[in-house]
Amino acid sequence: MSYSSLVLFLAALATALPAFAQDTPLLRYGGPDRARRLIAAAQKEGSFALYTSFAEKDLPPLTDLFEKKYGVKVKVWRAGSEKVLQRTLAEGAAKRHEVDAVHSSALEMETLHREKILQAVTSPYSTELIAGALRPHGEWVATYLSVWVQAYNTRLVKKGDLPRTFEDLLDPRWKGKLGIEANVPEWYSTVVLDMGEEKGIEFFRDLVRRNGISVRTGHSLLNNMVVAGEVPLALTVYNFMAEAARRKGAALDWFVLEPAVARSSGIGITRLAPHPNAALLFYDFMLSAEAQELLVAMEYAPTRSKLPSPLAGRRFTLVDPAVALDQSDKWAKSFEEVILKRGGR
Repeated sequence: MSYSSLVLFLAALATALPAFAQDTPLLRYGGPDRARRLIAAAQKEGSFALYTSFAEKDLPPLTDLFEKKYGVKVKVWRAGSEKVLQRTLAEGAAKRHEVDAVHSSALEMETLHREKILQAVTSPYSTELIAGALRPHGEWVATYLSVWVQAYNTRLVKKGDLPRTFEDLLDPRWKGKLGIEANVPEWYSTVVLDMGEEKGIEFFRDLVRRNGISVRTGHSLLNNMVVAGEVPLALTVYNFMAEAARRKGAALDWFVLEPAVARSSGIGITRLAPHPNAALLFYDFMLSAEAQELLVAMEYAPTRSKLPSPLAGRRFTLVDPAVALDQSDKWAKSFEEVILKRGGR
């Protein structure tokens, strides 16, 4: 199901949602005693409910650190991003206001904004983030980026032979050696638009026609196939997967063809959160240097501008979730026509 179709279906569930926000001054308070007041209010609430699609293995270090630091319990419900969206909207439509904060991928978070599930938040950490991390409406903020990079098998591809531009992929040496994940229309559309829409689409048609692109379903699968040598060079591997494999000694390394394309994941607080102060404290925590440095240690690209990032020194484009939602059908259709139907599996 396309995102636009999913949104239309779920929007019908949300028509009963009230439009007013939780009256909690701390959510938009910027006074010098904010931190002290917020910690006290959060500890009084004692806990909050978090719905998230965050990677299961990486979530406990963050929640454990938060709980030990502040004595506030995080009650986690975790699922895939679409299920997080579905449950949040369905509960809102049923007037079951149980979730306090949602942390998920950008398209789902932007959908929650459009369905009036989230409320605007003011945080002192917002000024320390990269451009585009805080959405214009202020209802959710990016905590980390998933960066698509290019990964190659070091036994099959020499570093000196790597392409320096996308156009270099048209070289016959890459015939039968390229792979791509099956669900990356956001990456595809961003690269196409950077080239110029007509020229970009023609480039990918030409690439598939000349050299072929093997289509694989699942980012982990594609990463593993590069390690195994079944896909000598993959166009769309998440940086944290590639770097983790490289550090473990796998025959894999990665590089970037510019523009690097990054998709954000972020956090927002629901309008009728039962525990808004505890949720706000966690919101701040996820943007703090402490949590962001922990994300870096887990190979995520942080949104704090002064921390190490795989995007450092590179030209990159952050996918705009509003545009991606509005044009999802167009680019999903183009990706299917240009890549999926003509690429081999």
